[in-house]
Amino acid sequence: MARQVHQTQPDKPKNLKRDPVAAGERDATVNRAASHNYFLSDNFEAGVALRGTEVKSVRSGLANLKDAYGLIKDGELWLLNAHIGPYDHGNIHNHEPLRTRKLLVKKDEVRKLTGKLQQKGFTLIPTRLYFKNGRVKCELALAKGKQQWDKRETERRRTAENEARTAIRERKARE
Repeated sequence: MARQVHQTQPDKPKNLKRDPVAAGERDATVNRAASHNYFLSDNFEAGVALRGTEVKSVRSGLANLKDAYGLIKDGELWLLNAHIGPYDHGNIHNHEPLRTRKLLVKKDEVRKLTGKLQQKGFTLIPTRLYFKNGRVKCELALAKGKQQWDKRETERRRTAENEARTAIRERKARE
């Protein structure tokens, strides 16, 4: 009796187009106003407890962290005012856009943050939402508010650095 050899399907190409947000190559959302309004110091990562439609909305880019902040209450860390838009194909079980979401961190980190937040003027500001191993993560920063003159000083410094960079580029182009 002849031995049957089963032919397998040829390997599919590995470079299939995948959503860069879902693959973790690009941030889902970034809080650009945070560095303008605050001095950011210590960054740390926290998981976010989300519902199914919220994850799909974050994946499609419907998240906004502009007015969001972190709060420690009863030994737990919470994310307030983070807007995650409703999922387009959701049904009656769609989520509320501005609901308070729990951040998942270890108790030791919560204790350390509590000590740092008790210093005058410090708050927790989310700087970005991103995917890591298929899970939504939130990067939070310890922040201290800027005064108006601080913002003007930062803008002056940024303008001076840009002018210096362009002058160097022009000089190299002439040579």
